[in-house]
Amino acid sequence: MIRALNISKSFGLKNALDGISFEISAGEYVALLGVNGAGKTTLVNLLATLMRPTKGEIFIAGFSGKTQSLHLRRNIGVMSHAGFLYNDLSAEENLHFYGRMFDVPDLKKRAEDLLRKVGLYNRRDDRVRTFSRGMQQRLSLARTLLHNPAVLLLDEPFAGLDIHAADMLKRMLDELIAAHHTVLLTVHDIDYALEKTQRILILRDGKLVADLPTKMQSLHTIREELAIR
Repeated sequence: MIRALNISKSFGLKNALDGISFEISAGEYVALLGVNGAGKTTLVNLLATLMRPTKGEIFIAGFSGKTQSLHLRRNIGVMSHAGFLYNDLSAEENLHFYGRMFDVPDLKKRAEDLLRKVGLYNRRDDRVRTFSRGMQQRLSLARTLLHNPAVLLLDEPFAGLDIHAADMLKRMLDELIAAHHTVLLTVHDIDYALEKTQRILILRDGKLVADLPTKMQSLHTIREELAIR
């Protein structure tokens, strides 16, 4: 479902990613780990076609990021630090805007169902600029799921969430995995990654240094791979 072939990304003289290759099968739940600056967000942005690789090629659901980016984007949902929300629109208006972009059927009901699921239905008419960071994260999740994408790219989705919202997100992720969505998640919580995901990819200094099945790993092993001291 996700294929990265020899991906590199440079910003001037700095190599953010250096020759990364991996594959993720349909229905897999994979965690992407690495210390700050390892290249996690850059890799997610490349997979989401928010930027282009300096070298290499990306395929998602069989579509090339180079030549079929429009078709590729219809198969992914992206949740990142940016949020991609319009502050002067209401929560419901944001979802309707994105829903029209993706031709979501029965959009009004779909938006209402997701707003209920993320606990924002009672704030659906309020402008996003009045929302807390955690509420914006929840609305961003609803936007990500709006068109029911086969592939989810989640960059630190728990950041800014209180304990109740984080538990809600974990339950929703459990449901998505049970429904055979493919999920790539960046997260700092190693315990969560070991408990919930099937594989762990570890980046260090822009290189993929480990691709490990979680069931056979320990916290100590992961910390060693991350070079945490």
